[in-house]
Amino acid sequence: MKKYLFLIAAVVLAQQSIAQFVMSGKVEYERKMNVHAQMEGNDWFEKFKSNVPKFNSTYFDMIFDTGRTLYKPGREVETTTKPFWGASSPASENIVYNSLAAKKVTALKAIYETKFLVQDSMRKIDWKEKDGIRTIAGHQCHKAVGIICDSVYVVAFYAEDIPVSSGPEMFGGLPGLILELAIPRLHTTWTANKIDLLTEKDEFKIPEKGKKVSTKELQESIKASFSDWGKNATRYVWWTVI
Repeated sequence: MKKYLFLIAAVVLAQQSIAQFVMSGKVEYERKMNVHAQMEGNDWFEKFKSNVPKFNSTYFDMIFDTGRTLYKPGREVETTTKPFWGASSPASENIVYNSLAAKKVTALKAIYETKFLVQDSMRKIDWKEKDGIRTIAGHQCHKAVGIICDSVYVVAFYAEDIPVSSGPEMFGGLPGLILELAIPRLHTTWTANKIDLLTEKDEFKIPEKGKKVSTKELQESIKASFSDWGKNATRYVWWTVI
């Protein structure tokens, strides 16, 4: 009798453990950029800085399951002020598909008039676990830090109860979904506002059109094209490879 009770208890505990994990869903990220800090030192921008809102928010959606993720532009926000950089903000049209099993990424990135289709292995970041826990979109998240582009510091908070090794843009490689990401040198954060269930309308559509390049080829192309932009060229490279 005790043996059967033990087995029943084990099954119940196992079911409760499974129920605690989120295996699929749809995340809405708010990307918040400090526009004033982004353009600090730009004499042209300083002339009308007072007329530009300090922060600019854009929204992105990411659908996910245990084998794939798709990150793309989300809802639009009505505003009476156009971004200082023109019709859209940096990386505002990015679409990123990750095949987690194959560890491959396919990303559509629009650089002015040209659309690039990045096809490459998923980026490897040497993440370091740090002390720090915060609750984001109802999930307890752990802190990790890493470096991209040799010197760009990145801070991530990931949810272990969502065992999907991905996140906004081309970030991933942690033992849980990244629900908050900060890149101080870009003065930008991505924060999950909510996580919903997938619906029939949510399709994992892989981007197909664009000039095919690897991440390294795209980076070299941008460096060559914007070499006369000074320090702004380096920042633009960071935006294109995130």
